[in-house]
Amino acid sequence: MRHPSRVFLVGPMGSGKSTIGKQLAAALGLGFQDSDHEIQRRTGVDIPTIFAFEGEAGFRAREKSVIDALTAFDGQVLATGGGAILDPDNRRVLSSRGIVIYLHCSPEQQHRRTSHDRNRPLLQTDDPLQRLRDLMAVRDPLYREAADFVVSTEKRSAASVVKEIVRLLEERGRGDP
Repeated sequence: MRHPSRVFLVGPMGSGKSTIGKQLAAALGLGFQDSDHEIQRRTGVDIPTIFAFEGEAGFRAREKSVIDALTAFDGQVLATGGGAILDPDNRRVLSSRGIVIYLHCSPEQQHRRTSHDRNRPLLQTDDPLQRLRDLMAVRDPLYREAADFVVSTEKRSAASVVKEIVRLLEERGRGDP
């Protein structure tokens, strides 16, 4: 079965984009890239440091450049940062260059998965769960706008999500709805 050569994962922090992306890449025989990791590699510092010195706007400019570069390569699964979808150019580039899969989960699930992670600058607040709810309210329609498929990761193993994505891609490859 022929699979697409470019698969892009979008979704909120804690939805499993990196974990699922690595397993999906292996299942499809593709490489794996993570836009946040590439930003850190290019700058030599972690994301909280970029936020501290350049603010969210500076980080988003770096993210846009990295997404434009990484989406040009065939043979890969790309995990994007949770806020990458905010930029209309990112949504356009992702949608036009590959298959976009929105990994969806509730803010409560995100909170459980990210509660001990100090590398999440947007969650450094008195009420991280409310922050996740607020982010979801803004971003969910944008994820859906860009997505070819929406796949829930709520209370699911990465392996079961990967199996579902592979099935969806195979159906698409056969021309099934």
